[in-house]
Amino acid sequence: MLLALAFALVFMLVVMTTAWATVLKTGNAGWTDVFWTFGTGLTGVIVALSPWAWDADGPSARQILVAVLVAVWSIRLGAYIAIRVARTKEEDTRYKLLKEEWGPTFAKRLFQLAIVQAPATTLLCASIAAAALRPGEGLMLTDYVGAVILAVAIAGEGIADQQMKAFKADKGNKGQIMDKGLWGLSRHPNYVFEWFGWVAYPVMAIDLFGQSGAGGWPWGWAALIAPIVMYLILTRLTGVPPLEAAMLKSRGQAYADYQNRVGAFFPRPSKAS
Repeated sequence: MLLALAFALVFMLVVMTTAWATVLKTGNAGWTDVFWTFGTGLTGVIVALSPWAWDADGPSARQILVAVLVAVWSIRLGAYIAIRVARTKEEDTRYKLLKEEWGPTFAKRLFQLAIVQAPATTLLCASIAAAALRPGEGLMLTDYVGAVILAVAIAGEGIADQQMKAFKADKGNKGQIMDKGLWGLSRHPNYVFEWFGWVAYPVMAIDLFGQSGAGGWPWGWAALIAPIVMYLILTRLTGVPPLEAAMLKSRGQAYADYQNRVGAFFPRPSKAS
């Protein structure tokens, strides 16, 4: 497992350095997210399959299942972001705000922001590896539950993205706040479902009933790293804070009112205005 994490770190350092170089060439910092999503997906698939640890029978059914789940997540999210970045003439509001704040130091500080995502992916891969490499013959109930969790998360995030896309496509909504559908339950429902998808791996990895054989599977508890790290990233670092700062700057009191009515992350019924 440690070899898998070492590979993840080195590979993602290369990916994110390439992402930074691409941003400098294109002028669109949104490519950072594209490289991270596809890079994390490819790294996660390789870590899940861990070809250096195969025996004569090759990867287990659980390894294959986890690899498929990681790939589906990466392809869905990565394709969505890549299409948006390639088609739009404007950068993500988070990066626009950072460009204004960082000024002439933007290139240097963007490299720092990009490269730190390599160890973040490595931590996420610890959860992927813990789930994929759990001992035990065949698939267990927890594997199917984990697959359902990730499927729900991917579907929910896709619905949230489509609701926002449709809202922005309506010219009558220009300058307005999207507070309908899932966006009336959470200010960032796409982030909520993104986080929820990473809960699948602890469900698959943690052996509460000794089903993994003698000694259980202590590494399973490492799978808790992913939902914890993803929650911190989304709610404290590169997710909610910079996006909400940009929205307050562009929408002012209208967005402040939205913040008062609807929770930032976990869904709750909207409060009266």
